[in-house]
Amino acid sequence: MTKATQDVAPTTGAAPADGHDAGQTGLVTPVMRALKLLRYIADGGSTANVSDVGRRIGVNRVTVMRLIETLQFEGVLEPLPQGGHRLGLNFLTLAATALAGEDHLATARRVLTRVTTETGLSSYLTVLDGAQVRYLLCETPALPLVSNIRAGSRVTAHLTAPGRSLLAHLSTERRRALLGPEPLAAATAQSARTYASLDAQLTRDRETGCAWSQDGFEAGIDACAAAVLDAHGRPLAALSVAGPRSLVGTDTLTRERTARAVKSGAADLAILLADAPAFLAAAERG
Repeated sequence: MTKATQDVAPTTGAAPADGHDAGQTGLVTPVMRALKLLRYIADGGSTANVSDVGRRIGVNRVTVMRLIETLQFEGVLEPLPQGGHRLGLNFLTLAATALAGEDHLATARRVLTRVTTETGLSSYLTVLDGAQVRYLLCETPALPLVSNIRAGSRVTAHLTAPGRSLLAHLSTERRRALLGPEPLAAATAQSARTYASLDAQLTRDRETGCAWSQDGFEAGIDACAAAVLDAHGRPLAALSVAGPRSLVGTDTLTRERTARAVKSGAADLAILLADAPAFLAAAERG
């Protein structure tokens, strides 16, 4: 048996092979396992007990030890004095160099493209600009245009799902200062006209982690949005998807799948845009 075969084949008592590993062809399994380990460590997982690591990421103990040794040799991991490992400087500088070479909006568009591919819906990146949301990016699927919203559009914040997701993370006083006196502006019959109604909506949005809109701004168009938060919980931007109800769907499973894609995209953007001056400035204006 060759060394490569030994690395792929599980040993006695090993964790079961990952279904994704087994179900795909042409993929380099050791690389996929290394990435699983790196994600585990990046999420705060400890490598002090390699058997526990193996169970958590679905890789046998011996392979975990080999991965750690190899990644440490390459400077991708470095040992901690108290045991375990953290991401090494070689890995961090590689990531920093890659991000520094990209425009923040170009990086953000890659997330929007992924979300659109996953959901089949148009995706948008917005920031709070005074009492309005400003649409910075729009990624659309290969379908007839169904919305009047474009990159550059500005809409009163509380009338849209992304606007609500941003307002939900501001204080009550800040929201009232931005939106002004009652009655609040309305776009459709679903629009909140009072602060009591809006505050109830925003509480639900904050508790669920995303804001849903049905005919909230454009008739026949449903939307889902999640805030992109900085390390202090301030809203930097919002990621949203929108489309006709026939595509968005009305069943619980479809909507949960859409919400997961939006929340995952927002979490990725929170990391990618954390040091983007334009977004920090927009958050301050909000």
